[in-house]
Amino acid sequence: MARRALTTTAAVFATTAALLLTACGGGGDDKPSGDIKGAADGASRSPSASASGPAEADRPDVSVPKDLKLVFDFDEPSDAKHAAALADAENYIRALKHGIAEQDVDDPAYRFYSGAQASQYAKSQIASWVKGGWTVTGTDKYYDEDITPLNDSKSLLVSFCRNQAKFYGREIKSKKVLYTEESLDSYQSWKLLMIPPSGSSKVWKTGNVEVIGKAKQCR
Repeated sequence: MARRALTTTAAVFATTAALLLTACGGGGDDKPSGDIKGAADGASRSPSASASGPAEADRPDVSVPKDLKLVFDFDEPSDAKHAAALADAENYIRALKHGIAEQDVDDPAYRFYSGAQASQYAKSQIASWVKGGWTVTGTDKYYDEDITPLNDSKSLLVSFCRNQAKFYGREIKSKKVLYTEESLDSYQSWKLLMIPPSGSSKVWKTGNVEVIGKAKQCR
């Protein structure tokens, strides 16, 4: 099913991510569970360059189709660095969905907001959707965020839950929506290792991604 494509390779990268995510422990999906489902209500924030970010003109397009609603039900951090990291964590998610919608495995959006393993992860997920002939639709909700500074590092660990019960795959040729019922598979725990800006850049890039499926704590 299309919705199972998004986290197909989470286990492949879990070991790499764990080396950098020791501050919170971790794990990975042990089976393809890209159930891109979503959630119901929540405040949706528009793509933002954040208070410390570059001008919007300097950032790639991360817009998604009108029939896809990305909901980030996050509180605004009081710390400027935390706020910027969280905003670009959101942009990484948007860029991933943008790449799927565009059916472009080399989409510049996800490459702009990621590096190392996170870029490989995004590319592999987009490739799975393209190969299956699916795009995305529905509502995808992210919530219960937590931002943790890593010891002896300027990097930040951004963690959050995901409810994808109303996020579906849609066959591109037939336009058939692949509906599924809500279950424990609808809930995931995400961890993004956010790398601080370097040089003249103001962008926080996602260095590593860890996705844990069937997250009971997120239900």
